[in-house]
Amino acid sequence: MALLIRCLFRVLSWMPLPLLHAAGWLLGWLSFALSGRYRRRLFAHAAQAGVPRRVALASVGESGKLVAELPRLWLGRPVRVDWQGAGHIEAQQTQGSGVLFLTPHLGCFEITAQAYAQRFGATHPMTVLFRPARKPWLRDLVAGARERPGLLTAPTTLAGVKQLIKALRAGQAVGLLPDQVPPDGQGVWAPFFGRDAYTMTLSARLAQAGGVRILLSWGERLSWGRGYRVHVRPFDPLNGGPLSADASAAAGQINRAMEALVRECPAQYLWSYDRYKTPPPAR
Repeated sequence: MALLIRCLFRVLSWMPLPLLHAAGWLLGWLSFALSGRYRRRLFAHAAQAGVPRRVALASVGESGKLVAELPRLWLGRPVRVDWQGAGHIEAQQTQGSGVLFLTPHLGCFEITAQAYAQRFGATHPMTVLFRPARKPWLRDLVAGARERPGLLTAPTTLAGVKQLIKALRAGQAVGLLPDQVPPDGQGVWAPFFGRDAYTMTLSARLAQAGGVRILLSWGERLSWGRGYRVHVRPFDPLNGGPLSADASAAAGQINRAMEALVRECPAQYLWSYDRYKTPPPAR
């Protein structure tokens, strides 16, 4: 089975992006039709954020594209990427400080790290935090596909956190998804679209490691498989000041920053993600 899936990924990686996105759109709606739990969660989370139902329905096809585009992004040839706000990255790099990129479950979050590595990784590598897959064959596939010149990966373990801190202190870049629910004991409850959600404190701790700058980024999926546009925003203007030293206050600031990014394109947010779940036990 592992060999078959690897072969399937390889074959799909050769396909044009428009075709993959079309297949993903169908996959998303098939999942929506077959899972009542998926539908209830998607509508509940979108309503919590004040998002109209028609926009929430638009996210169904986008969620399917998120899955279908992975073989091409991991194993295929490069795709077209436009930039909006790349100057913010260049300005931070001239200062020699580490840069922490915060990206929500919005659009194509795989492309943000890949595009950074392709454009800036030669001089300022990026290390991204990821949760290793439970199955060994899938873990090897994901790790091998994500790591490339200028892009490294760090697992969600103590060793991985140390790797992130080391990269920041060396003036490099680090990327993570701060709206991912952490294990119990590694976060605080903070509002997210008006409802308390268990929020990681790791992103705030990394930002306070000393001399670290925060940038917000997300990868917009362009229509008809035309590629992607990476958006980069400074953190401070969205929050009215620097990150708080208090863990709960800092988590709230980061959640508000993620909300602002989601409002830019709510149709591409992963509303089906179980953001308000009880945190899993720490391992």
